[in-house]
Formats: sequence, structure tokens, C-alpha cells
Amino acid sequence: MQYTQLGTTGLKVSRLCLGCMTYGEPSRGKHAWTLPEESSRPLIKQAVDAGINFFDTANSYSDGSSEEIVGKVLREFLPRDQFVLATKVFFPLSNLKGGLSRASILQSIDDSLNRLGTDYVDLLQIHRWDYETPIEETLEALNEVVTAGKARFIGASSMHASQFKQALDLQKLHGFAPFVSMQDQYNLIQREEEKEMHPLCLEKNIAVLPWSPLARGRLTRPWGETTARSVSDEVIPALYGETEEADAKIAERVAKIAEDHSVPRAQIALAWILSKPAVTAPIIGASRAGHLEDAIAALDIRLSIEEIAELEMAYVPHQATGFK
Repeated sequence: MQYTQLGTTGLKVSRLCLGCMTYGEPSRGKHAWTLPEESSRPLIKQAVDAGINFFDTANSYSDGSSEEIVGKVLREFLPRDQFVLATKVFFPLSNLKGGLSRASILQSIDDSLNRLGTDYVDLLQIHRWDYETPIEETLEALNEVVTAGKARFIGASSMHASQFKQALDLQKLHGFAPFVSMQDQYNLIQREEEKEMHPLCLEKNIAVLPWSPLARGRLTRPWGETTARSVSDEVIPALYGETEEADAKIAERVAKIAEDHSVPRAQIALAWILSKPAVTAPIIGASRAGHLEDAIAALDIRLSIEEIAELEMAYVPHQATGFK
């Protein structure tokens, strides 16, 4: 496993972060494709054994059961100081209205810590921008969470670069704990973050943690082929439904270069994203052992300048999605 520093913090994280949306009770929340504890356990153990020490979940995943499973399993396999644990706040739960008001943030972190079975998280991220709560209130509450020792650092996710800069400027002005990371949608068929967000993060030395690095699996299989998750995942059409023709051309190039390297397509798509200087650690999902094996193998693939150019050639501007 390869490791790197998380932005300006002293946290040393694996270059792959295990995204834990996959792990949660299917009967809770909106995702029928998630894996219950008995199916999640061996995959989390596989990640630990491979040297992954960075795990990302959210309070809203499977109505809190993702946090319950991830916290329980990690405690069995690793001492608390040997893994970096991230969670998020914004979306509603059955017992929480949601949003980023002071009341919501303070209740959310206490509930998350209880579900995770820990005294602190390493990274608390705001899952989306809250248009109904003054950003100053949100930032002050997050600072309070850090001051109380309930989160070591705070991060953000899925917002416009102008919003992120506004928040960073206000944190500096008021002496609040700053955002140290940005978790954004970034992959070969959605590269809009290269225009403003990634330059901003490079300038400020903020860690970029891309979600959906394989475009919800669309870069890992023949175009048009479906899986149980792709059929039931209601988010996919919103993210990629408007750009099928252009995206298919990119997927064809992924397939060609994968064949040239004699590796699965997922390894090429991940190798591309790992080659980007702004990227600290992509958030990878794994519902099968092979998903983790491909992700780990991608760390050793070096794409040539010509291969990167070929992968990027067919890209056309996309509507920025995933902000709400």
C-alpha cells in the first residue's frame, strides 16, 4: 500500500480510501443493494489486510447502519489510532431533520460517535452545501465540534468552488478550524472539477478525495451492460444520463488501454485518477473481493502521456452534478 499526507494535517492516509456506502442494512435507508454486516465484514477485513487505513462513511448511509457496521468491524481489526475514520453530516435520518444548522451538526456528531463506537472521528465532512442555513452558523458549529475534540479535522463535499472559497475565507477571518479536504465527484466522464475546484485545492494544499472514481461502475464494463446495483441505483441517471454518447467513447478508450495492459478496465480508470496531482485518495467502493484487488493493483500502473491523452481526448463539457 502507498500512503500520503492528508492535506496540511499530520494524518497519514492510504492512497485508497474505502468508501463504506456499500455497507449497511438493506432494509434501512434508500439503497436495497447494500450489504449487511455478515457480508460487509470480510470486505472490510480484506481492506485492512491490504494496508488501507482510511475509511469513509456518512451518518445518512442506510439510515445510520453503515456507521454501526463500519465502527463495529474496524474496532475488531485495528486499534483506534491505526485507522483514519471519516463521516459526514447533512442529509436527514429517521431521527434527524438534516441540514447544517448548529443544532443539527451538534446532534449529528454525537449520534455518529455513538453509532461508530468511538470518542472522535478524524474527519467530519459536510455532505452538501446548506442553502437554508447561514454559512457562518455552520462554520461556527463545526469549529465547536473540533474544539470539543469530537472531530480532529473537518472537510467538505460536493459544492461549487466559489462556495468553498467563501467558506475558507470566512474560516480564516474568524479563526475557525479550516476545511482540510474536498470530497467531490471526479472521474474520466465527469471532469468539471478540473476547471476551478482542483486548482483552488492545489493552491490551498487541500486534500481531494474523489467520489465515484469509476462513475458508478460505468467505466468497468462494456457500455450498456447492467448490474443489480446499476438498475436500482436512482442516482446514476441524474449523474450521467445526459451524456451517454460522449461517455461511451471514453469507456471504449478505457477498454482499449486495459486490453493493451492486459488488466481489467477498473485498473486503468483508477490509474488515471491516481495520476492527477490534485488527488490525494479516491473513494473506492467494494461489494466483491475483486473490486479491492483491482483498486490495489491500479496503484502500480503507470500510464504514459500518450495513454492519458487518449483517455481524455473524447471528453466534452458536462453539466456539473451532485451538488444537491
